[in-house]
Amino acid sequence: MNDRRARNPARPQDEVAAVAGALDTMAATLQGKLLSEQRFTADVAHELRTPLTGLHAAAELLPPGRPTELVRDRVAALRTLTEDLLEISRLEAGGERLEPAEERLAPLAQRVVRASGTPVEVRVVRDACVATDRRRLERVLGNLVANAHRHGRGPVVLTVDGARVTVRDHGDGYPEYLLAHGPQRFRTESGAKGHGLGLTIALGQAEVLGARLEFANAPDGGAVATLSLPQTPRSTGTG
Repeated sequence: MNDRRARNPARPQDEVAAVAGALDTMAATLQGKLLSEQRFTADVAHELRTPLTGLHAAAELLPPGRPTELVRDRVAALRTLTEDLLEISRLEAGGERLEPAEERLAPLAQRVVRASGTPVEVRVVRDACVATDRRRLERVLGNLVANAHRHGRGPVVLTVDGARVTVRDHGDGYPEYLLAHGPQRFRTESGAKGHGLGLTIALGQAEVLGARLEFANAPDGGAVATLSLPQTPRSTGTG
């Protein structure tokens, strides 16, 4: 018995150390892959910027007509996609800085809806004053409204209730993978159209704001996005 122990000197703490070392290696590998993906996304977006600027200038010189409109629309879509990719790479890098100020939610939400140019009903149950970065908050709400129109069906309703804002449509609701894992870039399932980058950016900007963004489906149909913001002490009001 003693001989067998001498020939097999492995001890439990050695096995634990080996497992811990393997986990550390896996974590380092995953971190490296994530950093590589972030750099790849940023590099691709930066490289696309210059040729797209040239394409935009060339498209402006084309003669009026339907083909020209189509070309300009596609170039605009590519430029938007490039800027979205750059925004995601900045969010993933974790270097974003807030420029906070006190904002009342109801007027801000109404501005977002007007800027969207889409039919959205705004309901104010109770207004609130929040300390937030206005530009980032407008980006979050604007993306939620755009997603509701692009992937859901009307009516689209934005509700302000204190420091909580919900955006609801009356379509088929969010897909199961999104409810389970959150929005993922370009993810599609069973041939369905994916949710692109809008919700990914909204979630990333909400995290920068220190807010919580949750996705659910309403019992009677439709997708519901709920944004819960940090609230300032003197934030009560009526709409």
